[in-house]
Amino acid sequence: MLEFFTEALQFDFMRNALLSGLLVSIACGVIGTFVVVNRIVFISGGIAHAAYGGIGLGYFFGFDPVLGAIGFSLASALGMGAIQRHTEQRADTLIGVMWAIGMAIGILFIDMTEGYKADLMSYLFGSILTVPTSDLTIMLAIDFVIVALVVVFYKELLAISFDPVFATTRNVPVNALYLMLVGAIALTVVMVMQVVGLILTIALLTMPAAIAGQFVKDIKQMSILASLLGVLFTTTGLFVSYAFDLTSGATIILVSGISYLLSFGLKSLPLSISRA
Repeated sequence: MLEFFTEALQFDFMRNALLSGLLVSIACGVIGTFVVVNRIVFISGGIAHAAYGGIGLGYFFGFDPVLGAIGFSLASALGMGAIQRHTEQRADTLIGVMWAIGMAIGILFIDMTEGYKADLMSYLFGSILTVPTSDLTIMLAIDFVIVALVVVFYKELLAISFDPVFATTRNVPVNALYLMLVGAIALTVVMVMQVVGLILTIALLTMPAAIAGQFVKDIKQMSILASLLGVLFTTTGLFVSYAFDLTSGATIILVSGISYLLSFGLKSLPLSISRA
């Protein structure tokens, strides 16, 4: 077993993959906790798919698709959040519209781009084994921004998460903080895209936090536990996929999903014993 890990870690791509899994897990643990608590899981999925428009723009105009995804997902998230807060339209309808428009723009711009887009599928399904060092730097910067925002505005984010009406009466800028939160979700989505792809982003963003929420209720503890679970899931999924030659992103999500189902059993076990 030790030889297996030693063999795997001798490759640069495996070391980069482990580092990217660590950095993504921190962001997912922190932001995913607020996503779960605020029950805005579907928004993260909408932002993820809308980000595909930025990838298409990057290919068409010749700049880094990751930077395009960051810009487009931020614009989509802020637009989605602003419309949701200031109109009476159904949130699910708005998310569906933004989702569809972003995907359509990405597909059309990619169609208009000359040449073969060899790594295009990696943005849809993830490619943690091909994460370059330059992207690790971007991930680290995004982690720093996300953690800094949450630390500075922790009390305010807590207020709008549990009682936005009371927060408004206390002159807390609820709308601005909400937009900041969806903006942070957008940045996290771009990070997760590198690991498991846009299609599976919502799973890695929410499952560790959902599991943590079953066992702890304090937001700080929930964030830390979710981050640790994220590291466990990405590392386990990565080595399992390496050992059996499987798609890494899908394996990571499968490990997360099985753990999520098992957590229900562990949570209900004491209740079953007490009833018996």
